[in-house]
Amino acid sequence: MATSQPVTDFRDTAPRLLRLDPLLLLATVGLLAAGAYVVRQATVDDIAGDPNYYLYRQIAYAGVGLVLMYVLSRIDYSRLREWKIGLYGLMIAGILLVYAMGVSARGSRRAIELGFFNFQASELGKVLLAVALAGFVIERVRRLNEPETTSRIMLLAVVPAMLVVAQPDLGSGLVYLAIALAVLFVAGTKWTHFAALAGLGALALTLVLLVAPTLGVEVIKPYQKDRLTAFLNPTDDPRKEGYQINQSLTALGSGGKTGRGDEATQTRLDFLPEHHTDFIFSVVGEEFGFVGAALVLSLFALLIWRALKILTMSKNFYGAIVAGGITAMLMFQVFVNVGMTIGIMPITGIPLPLVSYGGSSVLTTLMAIGLLQSIHAQARETAAAKGLRQT
Repeated sequence: MATSQPVTDFRDTAPRLLRLDPLLLLATVGLLAAGAYVVRQATVDDIAGDPNYYLYRQIAYAGVGLVLMYVLSRIDYSRLREWKIGLYGLMIAGILLVYAMGVSARGSRRAIELGFFNFQASELGKVLLAVALAGFVIERVRRLNEPETTSRIMLLAVVPAMLVVAQPDLGSGLVYLAIALAVLFVAGTKWTHFAALAGLGALALTLVLLVAPTLGVEVIKPYQKDRLTAFLNPTDDPRKEGYQINQSLTALGSGGKTGRGDEATQTRLDFLPEHHTDFIFSVVGEEFGFVGAALVLSLFALLIWRALKILTMSKNFYGAIVAGGITAMLMFQVFVNVGMTIGIMPITGIPLPLVSYGGSSVLTTLMAIGLLQSIHAQARETAAAKGLRQT
């Protein structure tokens, strides 16, 4: 009697070298290409005599980042679980090192100067936090419903978040908290714990924004507080707190359907602040219009969809939690960055992943994607070993 053979996906028989998620890779390369082009368009007049200054550096960051992504895609991510304490310690040490060796710029001390680029430890800390927290969760997997477990995980995230906010870098601190919440969510934490965390968060905001200032305690800088509240009424003081939002909305609105190209005055005449970093999406809207903005957002949608897909197909619980933390990191940064350019989120200085100019952001994001590729590759290998088809 004939025996049935398991159905095998041709991707399951491919060499491990080729076992990357093609759609995730497509979204990554597409965003890198779009980012490099937009950075060039935004900065062509910024450095006299060198219109490609920022472009060449962005391409170099992308090249190094892609190598790191591939290297991480080849490692056994499960081994990182054993290094959770060391990785967490490395994250804290990197953040503290910024206080000792960091360079000051515009009133902030966020980066260590390495010659070719300024390294922001807070950016690398995002990936290290996701990996380390996943390990700590697995360690207490049988006690996930205990309030003590939730408290420990949040405390492990709050400590580096507060150190980063004090630099000051409010945006990265918020990303750390988003990663921690995602890790707890994917782990299956009870909803009552999230309700309690929401209450504590509301209380903390009240203390920071209302109570502390009346007592003469400055938890966050005055300009940070102004940024957090300016998006509610950007027209109240259009020359100060509301300036950035108003200029961003003007740039996006003037782009129309297909953009203004070389006639993008908000970008070219420097009305739009931080046009190659925080407000790069506004440049996309002005230079390339609705079509360009829709293309970039579509690539992000593809990136996040594949990240969520990899979360569901992970070979083990640890991989699913790591993927959840990374996905939250990407989603939160995209939502907040795009949101602040269109006036629905406060300005917090969060870059647009793979698109905004900056070595630390690009390298960190590509390393995170490399871990997602590792989780994908090993899920494929596990499925192939079991003779199962997995899409």
